Amino acid sequence: MLKEGSKAPDFSLLDDHSRKVSLSDYLGKSTVVLFFFPKANTSG
Repeated sequence: MLKEGSKAPDFSLLDDHSRKVSLSDYLGKSTVVLFFFPKANTSG
């Protein structure tokens, strides 16, 4: 479990152009904001 203020582990995912990107790709380059929809694509 992450705690507030701790560093996020590196992870990879596909962007909106289906290209693989990793959190480490942005290390030291820019601010990263993660936003997700917890109930997206679910029946809830």
